Amino acid sequence: MVAAAHFSTKDRILGAAEELFAQYGFAGTSLRQVTSRADVNIAAVNYHFGSKENLVNEVFRRRMDDMTAQRLGQLKAALEQHPGELEPILAAFVEPALALAQDRHGGGAFVRVIARAYAEKNDSLRQFLSDHYGHVLRDFGKAIAACVPGLSKEELYWRLDFFSGALTYAMADFGLIKRPAGVSETAHRERAARELIRFVEAGLRAGHAK
Repeated sequence: MVAAAHFSTKDRILGAAEELFAQYGFAGTSLRQVTSRADVNIAAVNYHFGSKENLVNEVFRRRMDDMTAQRLGQLKAALEQHPGELEPILAAFVEPALALAQDRHGGGAFVRVIARAYAEKNDSLRQFLSDHYGHVLRDFGKAIAACVPGLSKEELYWRLDFFSGALTYAMADFGLIKRPAGVSETAHRERAARELIRFVEAGLRAGHAK
């Protein structure tokens, strides 16, 4: 019962922090705001996280650990079942991210947190993300490179950077294409994934830059 209570408190703090970071940013959110939103005292935050910096990191870890496991699992399956094919590799990167973005339990707030991470200069967070999730991009980069051997490393990295940006934009649902009436969220997400994958595959296979 104690362990369950601890989990509940920790999860409440993470949920409150995620909502506030999405709304006010990392620098603009105080621990006092977090404790008020989560209905806990500052001692609970210190007990579970130790510092605001670690709380920020754990907000990302809570979402990204699962997404990373899904991505790497799908990548492994793609390489085993569809060797040499680019589309399944791209799907392994795109589909778990779009599923996270449409998660009813805070997925939308987390996408806004990601946008904050891009907008705010937070070297500590960037280092945390690089240390814990940089290997995912490297694994996908290696798999994609094997499918487009004509690209130089520099060309590949430019295109992967644009790919990541396009995916983040699609996750945020900022675009002109909104879910039509009568179309389920799942169907709309699957269509978004298909269109993005088709777009990125064409970009990756395009001729060399002059």
